[in-house]
Amino acid sequence: MGDRLTQLQDAVDQLAQQFVACIHYINRHHNLETLGPNDMIRDVPKEQDQQEVAPHPPDVFRAAQVELAQDLITKEQQIELLISILPGLDNSEQDQERNIRELEDELKAADAQRREAVREREEAMAKLDAVIRSVRRP
Repeated sequence: MGDRLTQLQDAVDQLAQQFVACIHYINRHHNLETLGPNDMIRDVPKEQDQQEVAPHPPDVFRAAQVELAQDLITKEQQIELLISILPGLDNSEQDQERNIRELEDELKAADAQRREAVREREEAMAKLDAVIRSVRRP
């Protein structure tokens, strides 16, 4: 899995896709009803109407809306969680600089250990080489 920012970007992209899917579902499967007294349903040829809208029964449509809304809320909560664990929200600039300095010190110590291990390896290889060269056949 990627770093936190990548996870956050992926989650935001998924939320946007969910919004589009919700709008498409609602647009495709709503009942053709008027919302106000001045609204009118336009007359559309039957074959074009079937391509644009395929209404679901009201109970199925309402259940699907509830499920889509719950999915959106779940994704939004995931995004909030990812945002809350990002570094820097609860840390001041000085804290972040201190953390960076500590990490740099740890990196320097690890590099010194690595160099020591390389030196020891080279010494061991030199000793082994000397032993191998000193061995004679009987």
